[in-house]
Amino acid sequence: MAGVRPLRYLARMTDGVANAKRVAAFAAADLVESGMCVGLGTGSTFAFVIERLAERMRDEGLELSGVPTSEATAKLAKAAGIPLRDLDAVERLDLAIDGADEVDPQKNLIKGGGGAHLRERIVASAAPELVVIVDDQKLVDVLGAKFLLPVEVVPLGWRHTARRLAATGCEPKRREQNGGPVLSDNGNLLLDCKYDGITDPTALARELDSLVGVVDHGLFVGMAGRIVVGNSAGDVRLIP
Repeated sequence: MAGVRPLRYLARMTDGVANAKRVAAFAAADLVESGMCVGLGTGSTFAFVIERLAERMRDEGLELSGVPTSEATAKLAKAAGIPLRDLDAVERLDLAIDGADEVDPQKNLIKGGGGAHLRERIVASAAPELVVIVDDQKLVDVLGAKFLLPVEVVPLGWRHTARRLAATGCEPKRREQNGGPVLSDNGNLLLDCKYDGITDPTALARELDSLVGVVDHGLFVGMAGRIVVGNSAGDVRLIP
């Protein structure tokens, strides 16, 4: 696998999906070189990246700094001893690594299951490449047929925004937990939108960008670099 160290990641988990995430995350973490400033993604898969980076810092003397995409990631990175920097304090990142909820054959993504897609987009845009880590079940023929598309909206008039979103062909539903709305780290609401399938991600992304009240959405079109894919057997492959 070009660009990833020739090292087989041992299966340590009985959960096949979790192990697939882990091996992909470890392979992506091995792309980080000493001295880099790295965009640190969000989500269950990315937690394994932090685990591997901490291991390399301890065993190899790897030196790096990170820019987190969420408060949750910042907390994990601090606990692992990874130095953090503010995005405005760096001119550019050397690399960004993040997960995805779905990846289509053109490497378009749905992201935002963790509600951090706005910060993830901002951080990824500051790097020359966004390396995406997924398990093989996240590879789909068409985006949105199974996974809901997260859309971050301003709280003011959110029901009106939801109606505008519905006009794009989806069924939006406010994300809730414990009887109340889930807020992003930016203090905005999250609407999870059910499409029957997004056959033209570019057109839909453009339409969502134009809607009043929409802050950002989980369609990442043309942003992904290498896709690192793991499976439950511990194998890793690269989609360049």
